[in-house]
Amino acid sequence: MKKNIVWVIVAVVAVLLLWAVGVYNGLVGMQGEIDNKWAQVENNLQRRYDLIPNLVNTVKGYAQHEEDVFTEIADARAKLAGSSSVEETAEATNQLESGLGRLLAISESYPELKADQNFLNLQDELAGTENRLAVSRKDYNDAVSAYNITIRSVPTNIIAGIMGAQAKSFFEISQAAHENVTVNFD
Repeated sequence: MKKNIVWVIVAVVAVLLLWAVGVYNGLVGMQGEIDNKWAQVENNLQRRYDLIPNLVNTVKGYAQHEEDVFTEIADARAKLAGSSSVEETAEATNQLESGLGRLLAISESYPELKADQNFLNLQDELAGTENRLAVSRKDYNDAVSAYNITIRSVPTNIIAGIMGAQAKSFFEISQAAHENVTVNFD
């Protein structure tokens, strides 16, 4: 009888250890997935970052009096290059998106620019990049959401607490980035 109780205890401990190892490895995998998704966001931000000078220079030739927009974009681009966290990157991205919106709105006021093939190609490239970036942001936020839910769920939260797992930050866009851009030449 004593021997059976010992075997039951050993079996229960073994099952708990296997469960803990599985949970730990799952959380490590989820953290790796988040890092991978963030790398994709950064990759698409870099693509946008590389396209912007070409777009700015093309529009600049037509709209030389709009220096404040070009300065805003250059400042935001520099801020994005120096960002080191999700929050800093999101803030710099918001600023950059605001400037790009104004830049594209300005371009609408110049019919000869809208017909320029270089501008059209850049605009297509930027639109494609924005789509890729939107997908990357969604994938990153989905991975963060799944991870954050997992580390807070019982009984996984026990292992998450032991390994010091912390909730990850979402890549959020400011409310200002959702507003329509208006350009007034008065």
